[in-house]
Amino acid sequence: MAGLQQLREDLVAVMQRMDATGLNRGTTGNASVRAGNAFLITPTSVPADELTPDAIVELDARGRPIDPARHPSSEWQMHVGIYMRRPDAQAVVHCHSRFASILACCGRAIPSMHYMVGASGRSTIPMAPYACFGSAELAQRVIEALDGGFACLMANHGQIAIGDSLRRAFAVALEVEEQSAIYWGSLAIGGPTLLSNEQMTEVFARFKNYGIKS
Repeated sequence: MAGLQQLREDLVAVMQRMDATGLNRGTTGNASVRAGNAFLITPTSVPADELTPDAIVELDARGRPIDPARHPSSEWQMHVGIYMRRPDAQAVVHCHSRFASILACCGRAIPSMHYMVGASGRSTIPMAPYACFGSAELAQRVIEALDGGFACLMANHGQIAIGDSLRRAFAVALEVEEQSAIYWGSLAIGGPTLLSNEQMTEVFARFKNYGIKS
């Protein structure tokens, strides 16, 4: 495991990359990483261009700030809940990327229209039902929607992605946004032709020897 300082720097870097790639803007979105039996998470209401490693908040195993004076992202319950339910998750990235948010606001999960939908770990990218941001209810609905996969959309909100590293979680989020844009565009000209279950099974078999691991 990387040292705490390195993980803090990595969180700053991933938030800045989300801004640079258009996945996020302003003070929206958040990211976290597992750090042994604790967690590091971005603070609330700090834009990426002002974020520093020292501002990153350390949480204990139950999600309580080690330093009570520090305030974690309002979505800390969602992050900690995922880590508790998913031992494979080492990092979580949540953002309000444009096309994923458009689909989320329309209640449209992403179907098996393109083989790279499989980067989410499943044949489709599901939709977590709406609950107010920062609530325990939203955390539970997101955990249920992930259901073994690496990403889901969040109704009337945005998207969330997990991975075995921050780099991987960011890559999944970036692909979710790309697939969201493709789906959005396809709906404008009649909707996509979907891949079958058999075709997606073949995709996952090929992913085992490719850069994407299902």
